[in-house]
Amino acid sequence: MKRFLFAALLCIAPTAQAQFMTASEVRPILEATKANWVGVREFDGRDLLYFTHILTFRCGLQEIAYGINDDEYFSVWEMPDCYEGTSSPFALKPTDRIYDRLPLMEVRTITVVITYDDGSLSEMTYDRAQIQLP
Repeated sequence: MKRFLFAALLCIAPTAQAQFMTASEVRPILEATKANWVGVREFDGRDLLYFTHILTFRCGLQEIAYGINDDEYFSVWEMPDCYEGTSSPFALKPTDRIYDRLPLMEVRTITVVITYDDGSLSEMTYDRAQIQLP
C-alpha cells in the first residue's frame, strides 16, 4: 500500500501545488491511511505523540480533536497555518508543533476525530501497540 501511495504521489507531484487544499482532495488519502494518522514513541522518559501525518494534509481540514485513554473530553490540536501562496502550502516548518509530550506510558489508547473543511467528520481509535514508533 505504501509503495502504491508513493507512486501515486509521484505521478501528481508536478501539479501538487494546486492540490491537497480541500476536503475533497485530502479525504481519499486520509481515509486510505487511517492507520498512520498518529504515532507514539518513548523518548527521554516521555511519550511523544505525533500528529505529523494528519498535519501534512491540514489545508483541507478544519480541526483535529483527540482523546487519550477513553477520555470523554477531547482536546483540540492547534494546527499550524496552511502556507497558502507558497510553493508547498502543506509543508511543515521546523517551528511547527507536530507532537505533544506526555508522561511516559500515558498513551494506552487514543481516539482521533478530524473535521474536514466541508464539515464532515472521520474518526479512528488506536491501541498503543498499533501506533508505537521505534
